[in-house]
Amino acid sequence: MQHAIKYLAFGAALLATAWLPAATADEAADQAAAAVQGVAQLPVVVVTATAEKSPLVVEGELKAPRQPLPAHDGADFLKTIAGFSVTRKAGTDGDPIFRGMAGSRLNILVDGASILGGCNARMDAPTAYIFPEAYDVLTVIKGPQSVRHGPGTSAGTVLFERRIERFEQGGYRLHASALAASAGRHDEVADLRLGRPLGYLQLSATNSQSDDYADGDGNAVHSAYRRYSLSAAGAWTPDEHTRLELSVLHSDGRAAYADRAMDGAQFLRQGFDLLFERQDLPGRLRALEARGYASSVDHVMDDQSLRAPGMMGYADLRRYTYGARLAATLAALRDGPLELGLDTQLNRHDSRSAPPSGMYMPFAADARFAQQGAFVEWTLPFRQGRRLISGYRLDRWHAEDERAVIRGMMSSMPNPTAGATRTEWRNSGFARVELPLRAVPATWYAGIGHAERFPDYWEAIAKEAVMSLSAFDSVRSEKTTQLDAGAVYRAGPTSVTLALFANRIDDFILVDYRSMMKRNGAVRNVDAASYGGEFAVARTFGRRWSADASLAWVHGENRSDHRPLPQQPPLDARLGLNYADAKWSAGMLLRAVAAQTRFDLNQGTIVGKDLGEAPGFAVLSLNGGWRATQALQVTAGVDNVLDRTYAEFVSRAGGNGMGGAIGGYVQTTRVNEPGRTFWLKLLVRAP
Repeated sequence: MQHAIKYLAFGAALLATAWLPAATADEAADQAAAAVQGVAQLPVVVVTATAEKSPLVVEGELKAPRQPLPAHDGADFLKTIAGFSVTRKAGTDGDPIFRGMAGSRLNILVDGASILGGCNARMDAPTAYIFPEAYDVLTVIKGPQSVRHGPGTSAGTVLFERRIERFEQGGYRLHASALAASAGRHDEVADLRLGRPLGYLQLSATNSQSDDYADGDGNAVHSAYRRYSLSAAGAWTPDEHTRLELSVLHSDGRAAYADRAMDGAQFLRQGFDLLFERQDLPGRLRALEARGYASSVDHVMDDQSLRAPGMMGYADLRRYTYGARLAATLAALRDGPLELGLDTQLNRHDSRSAPPSGMYMPFAADARFAQQGAFVEWTLPFRQGRRLISGYRLDRWHAEDERAVIRGMMSSMPNPTAGATRTEWRNSGFARVELPLRAVPATWYAGIGHAERFPDYWEAIAKEAVMSLSAFDSVRSEKTTQLDAGAVYRAGPTSVTLALFANRIDDFILVDYRSMMKRNGAVRNVDAASYGGEFAVARTFGRRWSADASLAWVHGENRSDHRPLPQQPPLDARLGLNYADAKWSAGMLLRAVAAQTRFDLNQGTIVGKDLGEAPGFAVLSLNGGWRATQALQVTAGVDNVLDRTYAEFVSRAGGNGMGGAIGGYVQTTRVNEPGRTFWLKLLVRAP
């Protein structure tokens, strides 16, 4: 992969030479001055927190240096944001959890396209296919407070996006980095953008690789992995308001897992995306956007290639996803933007298996899901910055159960819902007021949202029902009604954000793992409720010092069984302190997590289950940075300085998932987090 990146960068440089016009001496001097001005923006501070930019919206730069250890997948990045946790499975591919909600309750989009993994056991969460540094901006919309980005966003919406600016003259932009860390980890990233006023070309490549890491006790965790991606995008930009872009992507990898009896031997994803957008149109019609995308995931898991060979053999699972979106933005009453549109998605899943000999059976279709939706979202401004934001969407879902049989650990049984179909109409909507205060530079807000979520593949197909082999026709859609309130304060060197929520969830889809006859879990609907929030404060002291702190807490109840709602992370506090001048930076990050004594043993979600109480822990990390030149920055750090042995409450169980240990590794109650970890990163941006 390192050679692939080198050859890609070399080829791109040759292409740039051929593309760009010859420059005179004066033009070259102007370009050099522009380059110096551009790289002067290269941040020297290592980011330790991502703050709420506006009410219920968190936005962060994905290419900036970060602490803890810079992320190698989407979930790893999200866990640096207050309110997020990650279910640890091994070294990669964790499942993100926001405010105690996981799976399809959290809508994750990459450049507007939905990603769905192939594994029926959640080896490949959507974030597993995202290398954050290959994108530019992350946006998190908390709660059911937007309807523009797809259906069922009860917990929130996560957007990973490229934002490529139009080239006003011929030139290039380069972002490249290399990271080395403990456990033999190394990452390489190259993102080259070539352009002229009429268009641009982007070439991007990433590679991330690691050996098994060790926990604080020095015990190796079955966690080695390697992931890589290659992408290209070309666009026609005849003016500053128009873009027609085609992008393609190829990625693959492998990963060992410490929580189950099989590993991921292949994570092959391929896809393309076609986008047309027109901004700043005259008259009432302000903008148009049309997007179409298609992707495929071919995932292989086995107990043969990354561990001592076992008796389970191979499973090959594929998913094909097709989607489209058409949206228009209008200037409505008081010129408040009104966005309306249509979106659709079709995904189908099939699988095959083989014994250790590798002789595969033919692919057999599992399921097909289709969704069509219409939405409208309107911002109505009032005087003195006050505004009302509201939206509504209607979705039609159609699902087909294509399984002839349901395969268990030792046998196969006829599927009682073979050939069954489901068609449902689901409603979602919200309304929120935002009111700036006159006396202080702050805005407070309050809103109510309702989201109806159709059961996903893992709930309706991959799990059984309590009283049946199939949950397809018995698991009901989930309905969340949530109140959100809070405030955003910014004055000079100080910013404070407060976000509170309380919800009622009818027909919450719970997964019951208590039955020995249903090792993979059985779904059932319960009524639930949760409440909590996040608090963050940041302040700069003079020109060189800054500090930030955050708290996140959630409390969930299973109202039907009068038990705690499972998979609810405990109180999480973070404190960062940073120093930076023109050349040097230094900082620390302290994370303290309370013990969790509220749990419901062996109850959970498609992501994981409660394993019992978990003790609290505190982890200290340190970092430093040096701007070697205008274009080159070096950052380094040590995470878990005190080499603590700890595990997240929402972690998966250590071992092979069948009550035993993985040969050659120590069995633990939960998959432990990494011990003391050193890392060094080089970052180049030009011009």
